[in-house]
Amino acid sequence: MSAELVFMMGQFEALFPTDRLYARNHMWATVSRDSLRFGFSAYAVRLLQDVYFLDLTIEPGMKISAKQEIGSIESKKAESSLYSPIDGTVFACNQALLEDPSEINVDKYGNGWLFELQGSTDSLLSPEDYLVHLTAAWEVAQRTIKGQANL
Repeated sequence: MSAELVFMMGQFEALFPTDRLYARNHMWATVSRDSLRFGFSAYAVRLLQDVYFLDLTIEPGMKISAKQEIGSIESKKAESSLYSPIDGTVFACNQALLEDPSEINVDKYGNGWLFELQGSTDSLLSPEDYLVHLTAAWEVAQRTIKGQANL
């Protein structure tokens, strides 16, 4: 893996490899010749804590839009719908993760990848721009955790 940038989530470090791009919905993307592989960033995994269920409602060949619901996830801390980070065509889904999503917790930037899409990187962020985005997202998360979401 390449160099990493660090974002402090309170007392916890969230590491972000610089060899990939990031989406505003806290997914990373690696670029290959045929597709973009997506997974959850360290920020998302830290907020979720202990993922134990993953359901993807997409399959190879499907055309999907950015922000389209593509599945759901459950963890110790949250139940949430998942949304596509970009427009594209589904190239592959990580079938092993559907049977045992624990790899999301232990190898988020490797075997914990979720799906691959064929699409454009235009709306994705550089690692540095993602850290800027995280600063604002962390402020909102802190207010939400403290019950002050409307401030």
